[in-house]
Amino acid sequence: MRPARLSVVTAVAALTAVTGCAEKSDATAGDGAVQVIAKDDSCEVSKKEFPAGHVELAVENKGSKVTEVYVLFPDDRIVTERENIGPGTKAKVTAEVKAGSYEIACKPGMKGEGIRQKVTVTGGTAVKRSPEMDTAVAAYRTYVQAQADETLPKVKVFTDAVRAGDLEAAKKAYAPSRIGWERTEPVAESFGDIDPKVDVRADGLEPGQKWTGWHRLEKALWQDKKLGPDATALADALDKDLTDWQKRVGKAEITPTSMANGAKELLDEVAAGKVTGEEERYSHTDLVDFKANVEGAQQSYELLKPIASKNDPALVTELDKQFAALNTLLDQYRDAPDSYEFTSYEKVGKPQRKELSDGVNALAEPLSKLAAAVVK
Repeated sequence: MRPARLSVVTAVAALTAVTGCAEKSDATAGDGAVQVIAKDDSCEVSKKEFPAGHVELAVENKGSKVTEVYVLFPDDRIVTERENIGPGTKAKVTAEVKAGSYEIACKPGMKGEGIRQKVTVTGGTAVKRSPEMDTAVAAYRTYVQAQADETLPKVKVFTDAVRAGDLEAAKKAYAPSRIGWERTEPVAESFGDIDPKVDVRADGLEPGQKWTGWHRLEKALWQDKKLGPDATALADALDKDLTDWQKRVGKAEITPTSMANGAKELLDEVAAGKVTGEEERYSHTDLVDFKANVEGAQQSYELLKPIASKNDPALVTELDKQFAALNTLLDQYRDAPDSYEFTSYEKVGKPQRKELSDGVNALAEPLSKLAAAVVK
């Protein structure tokens, strides 16, 4: 779950981005980079016009708040984003762009509409896709559709229990109903009108937004310990919204670089919400989401691995190592191999959470380089 917004994967193949890690560094960006200086009250962009092709955005947060930087279409669909850029840190975004009009937005505090600058991308050279890339995209498209298809019956088990007022059955069905969504979150969130309805937490609500979806029901089940008069309506809405997602998944624009970038996003999701215990704050089923995010990231990686192996074999070796290490860590909290019964996160101590966080960070750093390896 992220704050109410669209995602890196868009419905129009106009710009596909590769996002790197935030870094505490005084290194200057390469010649020709578009400098983005994010402050608490401004978003400064060094160039308002640049040619299509490969473009590097060099982002620096000079404000006092954690920020996000977005590239947006005029209708607010998100083309690409970089989250969790802390004060005093930098991030690099290498993008493949086609001609068109866009906005660059900085979001201090990671909320609201952001501070925006209009930019224009002029004519340039389109990036060609190899047969291996087409194969990876086709396989991933099949994967995300299957995840959506398999999610609906699991959600119905959950929502049927809610409608029946059966708290224990609803609790049991809650975490399994979320696995397919969590595995494919970057694609799921490409439909920006769905994510705020189904997966927003209370602290992610925008002003005036009604709280619906999984986490609203999670609170009722675990904290309130009762299903209020609106429970049936909430269950019905969740069914409807996720059916809408399932029908639209096949129309999502998927590219090799969005797959790679999405894998990194899934690790960011783990770091921002699962390791901290914020995502499933009432049910404490964070490790189920954690595992699903890692599985989704690994699926993207494995499909892109034949391409990355040719371009950056050392990176592939490191990614293999770090995926294996993180999965081994997670298995310590699993009831049995292939089970999705995990230790309640409230029972995971601070040293163990730190160990999990370190494992995520060790994987996230090389994973941030995957998209660049794919387009070499």
